[in-house]
Amino acid sequence: MLRRLLAASVIALAATVSLAPSSAEAADRRVQLVNASRTTVVSFHASNSKRSSWEEDILGNDVLEPGQSVTINIDDGTGACVFDFLTVLQGGQRIERRGINVCEVSTYTIR
Repeated sequence: MLRRLLAASVIALAATVSLAPSSAEAADRRVQLVNASRTTVVSFHASNSKRSSWEEDILGNDVLEPGQSVTINIDDGTGACVFDFLTVLQGGQRIERRGINVCEVSTYTIR
């Protein structure tokens, strides 16, 4: 009887542990995007670093004027924390930053 109860407890514990999200899955991927430049941000892309192309523009039809900020959720559903950022400024200047850990960074400033 004790052996059966102990076995049931171990199985229940294993099921609980396997259902618990990993720290990367549970991590907050919200990042405050701050435009500290003197130029309007016309598009912003965040792509999982394992991908070879840029995802869609997170700002969509909106822009980020100098001095403005917006909080964005950079969660692509894969559990990834490391992303590459592409910022396009008015006039066409592109700023690429690679390997940003959005599970650790809460603010990203464009200068």
